Amino acid sequence: MTLRNNVVLQFPKKDTPITVNRKVPIRLANAKYRSREYLTEFEVNQLIGAIAKVGRHGHRDATLIMLGYRHGLRVSELVNLRWDQVDLRQGLIHINRLKQGSPSVHPLRGPELRALRRLQRDYPLLPYVFISERKSPLTDDAVRKIISRAGLEAGMPFTVHPHMLRHSCGYKLAQDGQDTRAIQHYLGHKNIQHTVRYTQLSPDRFKDFWKD
Repeated sequence: MTLRNNVVLQFPKKDTPITVNRKVPIRLANAKYRSREYLTEFEVNQLIGAIAKVGRHGHRDATLIMLGYRHGLRVSELVNLRWDQVDLRQGLIHINRLKQGSPSVHPLRGPELRALRRLQRDYPLLPYVFISERKSPLTDDAVRKIISRAGLEAGMPFTVHPHMLRHSCGYKLAQDGQDTRAIQHYLGHKNIQHTVRYTQLSPDRFKDFWKD
């Protein structure tokens, strides 16, 4: 502490970092990291196949990616998914959407039913579908690491994050020619403008432009 012109100046201690004019790394736009924010169905299947072979929880992680993709689940919706939302007998899953999204009931197809039945056998008598080594629900960060690792194992040319599964679902449904309003309800969008982005990406919009 020093007195200068009747003003007390207090200097940082020896080991205290000085933050004046310190540059903080700024995250760039997504386009700087990857060329698109969705995966094709083939690429999602590559992720599932690659992660299924990794570690003791390969089947759990592969099932997580499958459900995240097929039902357009956010990472928080994945980690909060409970067995009481899943009806294996009737082949249904009740989706509770976050961010004020609309809930809905989706059908479960054969691959999902088989994967979920095996998962239930592997982790019996637990309320959450996707759990950790400590028998507690996976965290958001754990899911991000699982999906990022799946991308590396599958040899993706860009980094992969959980929300890409939701975008991939919307893109796949739009590419298959599903009704935009139906996609909106399937993904739980309150505003249809969030759904239109997927129909805008569909190449089928332009298929009759040239008559070669």
